[in-house]
Amino acid sequence: MRAVVVEELGGPEVLRFQEWPDPEPEPREMVVDVDFSGVNFMDTGSRTGIGLPRGVPFIPGAEGAGRVTVLGEAVSGFAIGDRVAWVSVYGSYAERIAVPADQVVPVPDDIPSDVAAATMMQGLTAHHFVTESAPLAEGETALVHSAAGGVGRMVTQLLKLRGVRVIGLVSRPEKAPVARAAGADEVLISSGGDFVDRVKGLTGGEGVHAVFDGGGASTFWPSIEVLRRVGTLVYYGPLIGDIPTVRMFDLPKSVKITYAVFADHIHSRELLLRHAADLFGKIREGRLRVDITERYPLAAAQQAHIDIESRRTTGKLLLDPRQVRRDEHTD
Repeated sequence: MRAVVVEELGGPEVLRFQEWPDPEPEPREMVVDVDFSGVNFMDTGSRTGIGLPRGVPFIPGAEGAGRVTVLGEAVSGFAIGDRVAWVSVYGSYAERIAVPADQVVPVPDDIPSDVAAATMMQGLTAHHFVTESAPLAEGETALVHSAAGGVGRMVTQLLKLRGVRVIGLVSRPEKAPVARAAGADEVLISSGGDFVDRVKGLTGGEGVHAVFDGGGASTFWPSIEVLRRVGTLVYYGPLIGDIPTVRMFDLPKSVKITYAVFADHIHSRELLLRHAADLFGKIREGRLRVDITERYPLAAAQQAHIDIESRRTTGKLLLDPRQVRRDEHTD
């Protein structure tokens, strides 16, 4: 098969499109022909060695969707031809992948594969944020960083479904309409920590009930400052800048901080299926929109990483390995 391979750590140029051995399933795994692979900012970290679960060489990418082609001998409840999606399984930038059966979810017939792939990492993350990390109630107020990005759009939409007032932050004026389209009630332009006075002004000096901060180290303390008493900071930006050092007595107003690790959000198969089913249901009903802004051929993974690191993208980026199989079939 063809895959995107990292043989040495570094910039986007280390992503090489090349031949790789076809996967063989372990007893509790299935082999899937990948329809779409999700591109996430965490992939740029693994490419440089941050959070890398294994040494080089490796195939990056941790989410995708496709169709089952081989079942391991101990797999039950699935059949050849089933459409499935997965998350937190490295090796997704490839034509095929071997996936543990307990880490996949069935994809309903009325959910396209690109939508399913785009929902797994960002959708499950956002869903956990708003239902467990900071389950705000109707009439409360949240500040959402990077509100035009993939996670930010999802968080904003899910908060609005709960009746929450959303103040969105975006880095550039051209991103403001995207955040508003996701449902943000007010949108502020900010590329750092200069939003504090404006957020306090919008909340009568009280601050917000929760901040969803994927902006990185430069926004950590300003996000703390705009929380009201006993507010919650949902922090998920460790790959951008230095991870803040926090002393307990530095925290004001009895605020709470949660550091979001995906493995802790969705720590059982029951949770994976429940969160995914709720997301797919909201998508089916038209209450949640998955914004896919770019689909790249698998061979263009370098450009996808350049684009996502530029911080100029909005919504979800996907790789399409099907083009490789179509070309092979034509040949």
